Amino acid sequence: MLLLAMLSFVFLLFASPVRADGVPVLEKFLPKYPATEFVDGATAYGAIRDDIPVAPILKDSTVLGYVYISSDFVSTTGYSGKPIHMMIAIDTDGKLIRAELVEHHEPIVLIGIPERKIRAMTESYKGLDIVAEAAAEGVGHDVEIISGATVTIMIIDDSVVRSSIKVARFLGLGGLDNSAAETGPTHVMNMDEREIYDWNTLVGDGSVRRLTLDVGQINQAFADTGDERVLKHAETAPDDQTYIDLNLALVSAPGIGLSLLGENEFNNLTEWLEDGDQAILLAGRGIYSFKGSGYVRGGIFDRIQLVQGDISVRFRDRQHQRLRVVAAEGAPSFTEMDIFKIPADSGFDPTKPFRIQLLVQRPVGPVEKTFLTFDLGYNLPSRYLTALAPAVTQTTHEEDQANADARAELWKRIWQSKKLEIGLLVGMLTVLTGVFFFQVQVTRHARAFYWFRMSFLTLTLVFLGFSQNAQLSVVNLMALGASLREGFSWDAFLMDPLVFILWVSVAVTILFWGRGGFCGWLCPFGAMQELSNQIARFFKVPQWTLPWGLHERLWPLKYMIFLGLFGLSLVSMALAEQYAEIEPFKTAIILKFARGWPYVMFATVLLGIGLFIERFYCRYLCPLGAALAIPGRMRMFDWLKRYKECGSPCQTCANECFVQAIHPTGEINPNECLSCLHCQVLYQDHSKCPVVIKKDKRRAKMAQSTASVGDALDRLTNHPNFKPSKEKNDG
Repeated sequence: MLLLAMLSFVFLLFASPVRADGVPVLEKFLPKYPATEFVDGATAYGAIRDDIPVAPILKDSTVLGYVYISSDFVSTTGYSGKPIHMMIAIDTDGKLIRAELVEHHEPIVLIGIPERKIRAMTESYKGLDIVAEAAAEGVGHDVEIISGATVTIMIIDDSVVRSSIKVARFLGLGGLDNSAAETGPTHVMNMDEREIYDWNTLVGDGSVRRLTLDVGQINQAFADTGDERVLKHAETAPDDQTYIDLNLALVSAPGIGLSLLGENEFNNLTEWLEDGDQAILLAGRGIYSFKGSGYVRGGIFDRIQLVQGDISVRFRDRQHQRLRVVAAEGAPSFTEMDIFKIPADSGFDPTKPFRIQLLVQRPVGPVEKTFLTFDLGYNLPSRYLTALAPAVTQTTHEEDQANADARAELWKRIWQSKKLEIGLLVGMLTVLTGVFFFQVQVTRHARAFYWFRMSFLTLTLVFLGFSQNAQLSVVNLMALGASLREGFSWDAFLMDPLVFILWVSVAVTILFWGRGGFCGWLCPFGAMQELSNQIARFFKVPQWTLPWGLHERLWPLKYMIFLGLFGLSLVSMALAEQYAEIEPFKTAIILKFARGWPYVMFATVLLGIGLFIERFYCRYLCPLGAALAIPGRMRMFDWLKRYKECGSPCQTCANECFVQAIHPTGEINPNECLSCLHCQVLYQDHSKCPVVIKKDKRRAKMAQSTASVGDALDRLTNHPNFKPSKEKNDG
C-alpha cells in the first residue's frame, strides 16, 4: 500500500494537461492565475479576444489593461529547446503591470539559481514603458543579468519586451500607431545583382558594416556604469589594442555572397538555405570572441542576437556554419568567420534595416559577471534592392534540420574539449571489463574486492554523477524511440560524449552480462543508494529482508512503470517526460537536491527506505532498470559460477544477495542481478561456502592421511633393526 500511495503521489504531482494545437497558450494559464491575485484591484478577466490572444483585465466593468502569454506572440525557445512562457499584464497607457514566469523547462534556471533572483528579475518589469521601448526598438532599459543564466534571462527579457510591443501596437495602447505593425515590405532583394567587388568597395558602400572597439573604450564603458568592481577586473592590455573588430554582411544577397564567399561556398550556402531563409556573415578579430564557448554546452550563441523592429533572432548551433576564408580581394585576416542562418518564419525582412547586438561581459567576482551591449547596424545597399515591388509572403515551415557537416563539426569539437573526461570514463569501462572477464581472480580476496567496489562506486557517484551529470535515464530511451519514429540522426546523441559512451557500453554489456554492468556499477543514483546503505550498516542501522513471496510480487512494479511510460511516450512525449519524474535522478544527481520540496522529499524518502532495504528503488521502482532487463534476457553467456549444491541445501548466497536476485532454489534471476559479484566472493570463501569448506576438510583429511603414512615410513626406515632387502640380479 505504501508503494502504491507513493506512485499515485508522484503521478498526480507531475501530471499536467497538454495544450491542443491551435489553442492559445493563454487559455491554459488564465485559470491558474486569477485576476484577483495576478493584478492588484482586478476582479476578473474578460473573454479572450478572437483577433489576438489577449484577455482584458477587469475591475467590475472597467478595463484596467490586458493579459497575454509571451510565447503566443514571439519565439521564446531557450536552452531546453522548449518555450519559456511569461504571463504579462499591460495597462491601457502601455506600461507593464506585472510579468510572471509561469512555465519553463530550463535546467540552467533549476540548477542552483535561487527562486528569489528570478522573482526579483520579473518584478523589475513593473512600470516598464512599452511606448518608450518601441521607440528604442526594445533596448530602452537595462537588463539585470543573473550569473549562470545569461541566455535564459536574455530570452525572457526579449520575449517580454517584444511581445508587449506587438500587443501595444495592435491594441493602440499608449498612443502607439497600429499601422506601424502592419507595414509590409516596400522592396524586394534584387537577385540578379551578382557583380563581384573587392573588400574595400564592399566596406565603402555599406555591403560590409564594421564595429571596432579597442581596450580603452571597453574599460571606459564599464567604468561609466559606476560599478566599482569592474575596475578591479579591467583589461590589462594596452588601451589601443583591438578588443573586437566585428564585420557584418548579408551574404544571402547574391552579389555580396559571391564576393565574400566565392562561388563554391555561395553555392553551398544556397543549398543550405530553404525558401525564405536569409544568412549573415560575421567576421571578427581581437581579444574578445563574439561566439564565446557557451554554445558548445547549450547550443545557443549567447553573445549576439539580431534585432529588427519588433522581432529578434537568437542563433542556435544548427543555424551556424564556419567559414574558412573570406574570398574578397584585399580582405584582412580574421580569427572568427561564421555564417548564421535566419529562418524564414522569424519574420526577418532583409530589405529593412536591422542590427546585431553584441553582449560584452566582464567578471566582477568568482561567479558573478556584469554586461554591456553594443549595436552594429546594417542596411542593405540600394543596388541590391528592387523598389516598390509587391510584398512577398515568407514561407512558414518547421524548424530546419541541422546541416550534417555543421552538426558533425560541433559534436567533434565537444568531444575534443572533453578528452580528459572521456579518457577517465574509458579507463573505468576498461577496468570494469577486466573485472568481469577475470572475476575468479578479482573476487578471491573478499576484503580487497569489497574496498575496490566501494571505491569504484564512489568514483561513479562523484565523477559520472555530480561532476559530469552522466546519469542515464528512461527519458533517453523514450527520446530514442521518438527519434526513430520521426527520423533518426546520430548527431543529436553525440552531443553528450559521456552519455553516448555509457549507452554504447550498456548495449555491449547487456549482450554479455545483462543489465548488471550498468545498474550495479555505473549508475550514479544506484551508487548513491549502495554507499548510503553501507554507511547505515556501519552505524548499525537494522536491515530489513522482505519475505521472498512479497519480494517476488514487488519487483514486477518497475516493469509496469516502464511499460506505462513507454505507452505515454507514444501518445505525448512531453507528458511521458513529466511522468518520468518517478526517476529521482534529476533531483538527486543532476540538480543535487537544489529543487522544489516535493521532488526533494520524494528522492529523500527513496534514499531513506534504502538505508533499511538496500537498493530499494533499483529493485522495485526503476523503469530504466526494467527497460535494460528486458533485452538482458538475450545475454550470450552465464558467467557466474555455481555449485550443484547451491540452493539445495546451501542458501548462503541467496541469503546474502543484497537485491535478492537468487531464488531459494539456487537459480540467479538475470533480470534482477546487479552483477555485484558478491556470490562469486562467497563461491571461493573458505569460511562461509559449505562446498568450499567441505573440500577444504577433504583436502585436510587427505593431507593428514598422507602425512600419517609418511610418518610411519619414516619411523620404519629409521628403526635400528630395519634392513632394506637386497634382490639378487641373475643378469
